Amino acid sequence: MKKILVLVMMLAIIVVPLSGCGGETGRESGEVLNIYTWDGVFPKEVLDGFTKETGIKININNFDTDETMLAKLKAAEGGEYDLIIADDYIVKTAIEAGLVEKLDMKKIKGFENINYRYKGLFYDEKNEYTIPYAAGIQTIVYNPDKVKMKIEGYEDLWDGKLKDSLGIVANFRVIDGMALTTMGKSYNEEDVKTIEAAGAKLKKLAPNVRLIKDDNLQDDLLSGEINAAVMYTSQVTAALKNNSDLKVVFPKEGIGFGVMASFVTSKAPNKDAAYKFLNYILEPKNAAKCASHIGYYCTNSAAEKYLSKKEKKYLTLPENLNDMEMIRPVNSKAEEAHSKVWTEFKNATGK
Repeated sequence: MKKILVLVMMLAIIVVPLSGCGGETGRESGEVLNIYTWDGVFPKEVLDGFTKETGIKININNFDTDETMLAKLKAAEGGEYDLIIADDYIVKTAIEAGLVEKLDMKKIKGFENINYRYKGLFYDEKNEYTIPYAAGIQTIVYNPDKVKMKIEGYEDLWDGKLKDSLGIVANFRVIDGMALTTMGKSYNEEDVKTIEAAGAKLKKLAPNVRLIKDDNLQDDLLSGEINAAVMYTSQVTAALKNNSDLKVVFPKEGIGFGVMASFVTSKAPNKDAAYKFLNYILEPKNAAKCASHIGYYCTNSAAEKYLSKKEKKYLTLPENLNDMEMIRPVNSKAEEAHSKVWTEFKNATGK
């Protein structure tokens, strides 16, 4: 009996240390991945799935604007958070400020599945720092039962038939750019006089504008508060899910588009966890779940087969849509002119 007891004790001494050596899971180590992004960017199903698979808990903090994110990241000198998802233009600024980790692409699995349209863009031309998460464009959506005209482009929005029935997003570069494209100019125009001319044209649009808002503009279209709108991709998706008879217009003058990009911070407390999460959301099935949840264009070509037929219509960019322009940072004088034009336009609408 004593021999057996001694043997059991010896085995216990051997086994206990072995259970703590190597192969330790996130659940056992208490790892935490800190993500900083907008509210509602990831579906709970994906977040829970990652934790279940890796044992790594996820802590998400939200910002209201890209500028808020950048200010906080600068204050933390590239630390505090492990992974950030933000808009392209602000990501470029963060990269230039040395706040973004240059990715070890050997650790990334599935980058080859990213749609070619979203690679090599101005904010990360060599695809060294970011993974595109989602993409969006500005489109026109209208209710054909209430709008008794055919809308083909931005210019049509100035038509008097749309008086007091138009909704637009509250993004001055998008709306200023809309006016500029009707003049054959770029969204990224930097000539102050040209921007002012666009502003003068925008004031003529004021009688048609009923709403200027960023949040849930699709609800106002669905309720009949407005009959037509210039909206973000996610809003268009939400509107079509509720009323498939709405008409979607890719403006003939050209389209402004942008990308939400994910990046690892330069001093991330848990870079390994960040890489694991990037790989997890790059898996086609998970990428499809993310696209379906957020309502923006799916950037992962391999994920498209996991979208429903209806979702593919909303969440994949038409192949023949090539006349797109990314909205980029402009010089300070142009930025000031855009801001002034926007303020004067809003005053003219009374909104």
